[in-house]
Amino acid sequence: MTISRRAFVLTTPFALAACVTREEDIAATEAIRLNRHYAAMYAAIDTEPYPIPAIDIRRVDPQFLRQEVNDPTMEPPGTIVVDLGARHAFLVLGNGRAMRYGIGVGKEQAFDFQGEATIARKAEWPKWTPTPAMIAREPERYGPFAEGLPGGPTNPLGPRALYLYRDGVDTLYRLHGTTEPKSIGTMVSSGCVRFFNQDIIDLYNRIPAGTRVVVLPHANPTMI
Repeated sequence: MTISRRAFVLTTPFALAACVTREEDIAATEAIRLNRHYAAMYAAIDTEPYPIPAIDIRRVDPQFLRQEVNDPTMEPPGTIVVDLGARHAFLVLGNGRAMRYGIGVGKEQAFDFQGEATIARKAEWPKWTPTPAMIAREPERYGPFAEGLPGGPTNPLGPRALYLYRDGVDTLYRLHGTTEPKSIGTMVSSGCVRFFNQDIIDLYNRIPAGTRVVVLPHANPTMI
């Protein structure tokens, strides 16, 4: 059976339209799948000592949602790389892959730690104590907490904290959760690196004490 040139010309637009519709359907289906995936990833957690609210992913730039990506760091597996400029943290998985997290960083570059460190301590629902520098800078804000704030839903460190040490000395910088999820992807902290609470729990569960951390300066080319 042969198709006349006229029949071919008449049917071609409908075939192309069907292809376009099919591609749109696939894209829409994938978007729904991803939305469900991330909604589950950032759902409320009620198995902790204190409830952890869900993250409204509709208000989050997708680049700051946790996802496995091609590894841009060239670091050995098990290393955490914090890219202050990109507002991303990477856990190197190996085989050319890394887990990427969105982060919030210091509101001024002078507040940020840079270079290499080791996670010498891990804590669940940690106590938070502002540093002397923070108290000196904003005494009215931080002075009342000079003796520390116990772990809980209002604690700025959130449900987990990873403590950065260098040469056995506490740098006073931490990777931690947050009570301000809107701050992820921005420069607002006093120097520590904050994650969505669901993400810091994920990272906490993946790495042991002794993990190497590399913090890249703001001037580092963005790795996206």
